[in-house]
Amino acid sequence: MKNVFTILTLLLTTISFGQSEDIEFEITENNLKVSDLSVSVTVDSAEEVESTFKVNDIKELLKESVDVENISFEIICNGDMMSNGKKSTLTYKVNGNSDDTKSFLKSIKKMRKAAIKYYKNKQ
Repeated sequence: MKNVFTILTLLLTTISFGQSEDIEFEITENNLKVSDLSVSVTVDSAEEVESTFKVNDIKELLKESVDVENISFEIICNGDMMSNGKKSTLTYKVNGNSDDTKSFLKSIKKMRKAAIKYYKNKQ
């Protein structure tokens, strides 16, 4: 009986001292920095290129991502089935920097025209 009383007393003492009276915490807001932005679009036809991939959408994306340093945009054009059973693909990729968005957008416009031309030449 003496052992049970001793164990019970130790357990209650530990529980009562283990509780803290005041819990203080601080919420801080951390700055989130995105350093790389990469967009990849896969299309199957010229109509998909024209409807999915608009230069104005890319402009808006660049305006929203002010602190991004490295930017890359890729368009993957799926083609016909080859003799080995795999689909042929053509990939255009543009890498740029947020400091020079004008030349980046100019390259994207050229890439869009080239992808549309690729599908029109296949017909």
